[in-house]
Amino acid sequence: MSLIDEALRAGHAPVPRSPTALQRVLVAGGGGPLGSALLESLLSVRAFAPVSVLVTQPTRAALHGLHALLWPAGAALPPGDERVGVIVFDRERHANGRELAFYRPEPADLPAIAAQWQARGVRHLLVVMPHTTASLPDALKRGLANLDEHAVAALGFEHLVFVRTAQAGAHERVSHPAQRLAHWMLSQLQMMVPQRDRPVRAQKVAQFAAQLAARLAHSPPGTRVVPPETVWEAAQVDDIASLAQRWLNGPAPVPAPAGSEPPAQP
Repeated sequence: MSLIDEALRAGHAPVPRSPTALQRVLVAGGGGPLGSALLESLLSVRAFAPVSVLVTQPTRAALHGLHALLWPAGAALPPGDERVGVIVFDRERHANGRELAFYRPEPADLPAIAAQWQARGVRHLLVVMPHTTASLPDALKRGLANLDEHAVAALGFEHLVFVRTAQAGAHERVSHPAQRLAHWMLSQLQMMVPQRDRPVRAQKVAQFAAQLAARLAHSPPGTRVVPPETVWEAAQVDDIASLAQRWLNGPAPVPAPAGSEPPAQP
């Protein structure tokens, strides 16, 4: 066989599949500052193809690999092939008309959305709060009781993770004199550049959420909560992927008892 024949056969041969199959993900809330950053992060993490985002009016996806899924108000979602879902609660941003096309979930609608997604085929769900308290929707500012997490947990997703709003944790008390001296010296430096007051960037929180979503299906099953301190830490570190992996590989989650808060994992 000539080299030309071999080249032609190679050109018609099927492309070898990657040993790690790409996942399909469904997103609600892609129009706000955090939601738009999350869409970019889900695309760049290279674990999903395509990334489907809910819209309320026909629109063309501006990013390669992004699929706009029309979901008119009151309509039922047909069965789909997405197994991972991400619901983002974010403040509204009137940047342009395209932003208004994205479906914007309301906190009170969370159980209904989750139920429809489960009926569609979603088995691994990530619910992301706004990256800062200033971005919380009014319903969530009045109290997280409006977010019916227990009803969602009762649906029986294989994986269910709630990502809290970022907040710096309290300083730990130390007893060793040398440690106390080191903490005092650091506190003096923080008076000049207070680390705890650094702004939390939506892009960093979105990257953390995308890394969690990419690894969620391969983590121990159950319901758990990413505490505010861990989200704040993710907004400060460089290696976000390692932090997400460590958190998911931490203590195994347990099913949330009826009428109790889903367990927060440190």
